Amino acid sequence: MTDADESPFPPDAAAWNPTVLWSRPEAERQGTPLLVLLHGYLANEEDLMGLVAYLPDEFTVVSVRAPLPGGPGYSWFPLSREADYSVDKVAASVGRLAAWLGTVRSAHTSVSLLGFSQGMAVATSLLRHTPEDFACVVGLSGFAVPADGSSFFQDDDHVAAARVPFFWGRDQADEVISAGMIDFTHAWLTSNTKLTKVLYSNMLHSISEQELAHVREFLTLTVLGRR
Repeated sequence: MTDADESPFPPDAAAWNPTVLWSRPEAERQGTPLLVLLHGYLANEEDLMGLVAYLPDEFTVVSVRAPLPGGPGYSWFPLSREADYSVDKVAASVGRLAAWLGTVRSAHTSVSLLGFSQGMAVATSLLRHTPEDFACVVGLSGFAVPADGSSFFQDDDHVAAARVPFFWGRDQADEVISAGMIDFTHAWLTSNTKLTKVLYSNMLHSISEQELAHVREFLTLTVLGRR
């Protein structure tokens, strides 16, 4: 696995060269489908790389470090309960990630997203920004961010017309994501994506092997076109 530039995220710059981990060396990535891993709040790019062994071998996987350092790891944007949260900060973070993806996507046959917790909020925000750019999205134990009128998010009718396949897995006993956010996320995904929703027990705010088996099947069928 290889690292990108370790330079910190420049908060006032449009360009961003994030720290990433790749599942393949650069010479082996051309012509493969790309799966982008987006970690949760206060984690880092290493957090989800253990999932690679459970995913289809045909994918090149890249795990991206969020831009904002804090506590033991990094975050994509402030939490909604924090005083400095705003949808503009969500859009700024996700917009820079979208720009970086634009620099690597041409090497790949398709781009899909997998986000855990806050990473799912990033994945859904990317989808709502440019739905035509993604083959599918996997959201695990996470949520979607209300657009609050931000022009960064495409109109729901535009997103819904793309009918992007979306896998959403969670445990109803997960108390990390608020009930209000779950209700919003469920309503938005149902109306605007081709949703596969699966509930798991005894998983809480985590990822289970059973869920990963379902994710593998979803990616194989949706992106690779086979069972």
